[in-house]
Amino acid sequence: MRVLIVDDEPGIRKTTRLAVEAAGHTAAEAPNGLRALKLLDEEIFDAAFLDLKLGTEDGLEVLGKLLQAQSTLAVVMFTAYANIATAVEAMRRGAFDFIPKPFTPDQIRAVLAKLASTRVLETRVRSLEGELARESPPVDLESAEPATRRALEVAFKAAATPASLLILGPSGTGKSVLARELHRRSAQRDAEFVTVSCPSLSRELLAAELFGHVRGAFTGAVADAAGKVAAADGGTLFLDEIGELPLELQPKLLRLLQERVYERVGEAKPRRANVRVIAATNRPLAEEVAAGRFREDLYYRLNVITVALPGLHERPGDLARLAEGYRKFFAIRLGKKITAFAPAVAVAFAGYRWPGNLRELRNVIERATILAGGETIELCDLPEEFGGPANPAIAVGGRVTLEALEAEHLRRVLAMCRHLDEAARTLGIDPATLYRKRQKLGLL
Repeated sequence: MRVLIVDDEPGIRKTTRLAVEAAGHTAAEAPNGLRALKLLDEEIFDAAFLDLKLGTEDGLEVLGKLLQAQSTLAVVMFTAYANIATAVEAMRRGAFDFIPKPFTPDQIRAVLAKLASTRVLETRVRSLEGELARESPPVDLESAEPATRRALEVAFKAAATPASLLILGPSGTGKSVLARELHRRSAQRDAEFVTVSCPSLSRELLAAELFGHVRGAFTGAVADAAGKVAAADGGTLFLDEIGELPLELQPKLLRLLQERVYERVGEAKPRRANVRVIAATNRPLAEEVAAGRFREDLYYRLNVITVALPGLHERPGDLARLAEGYRKFFAIRLGKKITAFAPAVAVAFAGYRWPGNLRELRNVIERATILAGGETIELCDLPEEFGGPANPAIAVGGRVTLEALEAEHLRRVLAMCRHLDEAARTLGIDPATLYRKRQKLGLL
């Protein structure tokens, strides 16, 4: 790494430089903030050691100027006036670490090793984020439809507030995508965005996943686990399909929302968590309240700001743009030169009800891109419900694996049903099993 040493004492600069170079890095020296800023203007540095008492200059003010000059700079503060308040203030203003004077070369080498490890992790995270971006189409949260545009405007206005949000809409309308975008626009953007899928586990395991558990709380609990609420502390907790949350867990969630307090499974000790809650459901929660399946007080606590996302068939003005975005993405991802949809495809898309909404549109276009033999997606590349030929590869009694047959059947049932509970009843399985099958078969 390239390291900048900013200290008004020549002896400190020399000692630090020797330790930095002994660790295999290169160093430059500056006796004051002005010289440090000049060096930052001339080249890129990975890290800086900065004295808190820099002659007549305030090191904390110089810290701000250094970070303004190079936002990725990791600044380690030196001070002979070590105290907790100073350390906290330096870290609050963006310092990477804090070393009291007098220090040893081992301390310099230790903080450099810590910084190097952090940089490796940051590089891996950026790489993974890049891979995820390549695996997923770009987020499109615009609309030509007035109702959808108004819903998004309400959501984005509420994003910067601590208010709870409830996102309503049929399955596949992009509720989780919107939730993640609201987190990105919130004051919690630098903290974690943690998702809990309410129908994914049994009541007991869901409680443990959400609130954590202590060792021995239940069979298989061989160690303490913090839980998703603790992981989201200071950030956003996204409760996907909140309408599926078991009635027994609803008072615990209500307590978290009202008092910011929760308890781990198997423990009576109350814990605090400052989380912003965003919930989503494809169920009509008001009807669930009337039927006694959802607590009225929890419903009103979640229902501070409600955003209703329309189904894709209610967004005819957006269909062509969204389809075009998916076409471009999958053509690049699959390495195929596909430049357009045939006119018959556009007509078929416009006349279809899209029961699976955006998720179905994405899947249909991915499939069509794979099957397309030329530069244009034709009607014959679409599933049979669009007027194309039936696919003999996905037919009962055909030469097809059980997994492929199951995936096709699940896809059609999910498209036909209004919500996951109805689909689970149709299939004769519980919602948690349906969720796991969707996850395994790539239907989420």
